[in-house]
Amino acid sequence: MKKVIENSLEKGISYNQYRDLVSDLLKDQKSTGSKQSEALFNYSLLNDRRMKRLDKTSKLTESTVENVKKINQPQTWLVLTEGWCGDAAQNLPVLSKMANENENVDLKLVLRDENLELMDEFLTNGGRSIPKLIALDEEKNVLFTWGPRPSVATKMIADYKEANGVVDAKVKEDLQRWYNKDKGVNVQEDIISLLSN
Repeated sequence: MKKVIENSLEKGISYNQYRDLVSDLLKDQKSTGSKQSEALFNYSLLNDRRMKRLDKTSKLTESTVENVKKINQPQTWLVLTEGWCGDAAQNLPVLSKMANENENVDLKLVLRDENLELMDEFLTNGGRSIPKLIALDEEKNVLFTWGPRPSVATKMIADYKEANGVVDAKVKEDLQRWYNKDKGVNVQEDIISLLSN
């Protein structure tokens, strides 16, 4: 698995490079990923706007900043993502702000469809769900993983799916409303909790 991780790390790009990549592809009516469709392009367009807004408006809590600053050993936060993914658009801006608080944290993003070997090492309930954060130490050992959603959102989707048998448009709208109210706090809480384990 270390070789798989190292291969993906070599392809890793910064958050700003990722934002530029998504924006540049949109100019050509494209999304990231191997499959192209009008729907994926439209999701990417919406997510690009979301990330622009969240880059400006999302804030870290004092507790988050304090805890992230305590990281005293180099870590790489390797995140599998795609431009069309709504959960990635909601969470990446917050993860980026957290990583920026400590020079020991290096955030690297890779596209899922170009890194399926890595993705398949970190499935969620058997699925290639993104975003997926894999925190690594200097020797490329896995410290923890997180994703694809903050814990409260994960429970919300699981409960809805259990009650209704599907994840449909209604719960996806509910999820977006939850993200708007939560303002990135739950993802911060999740990561801080993982860091302190």
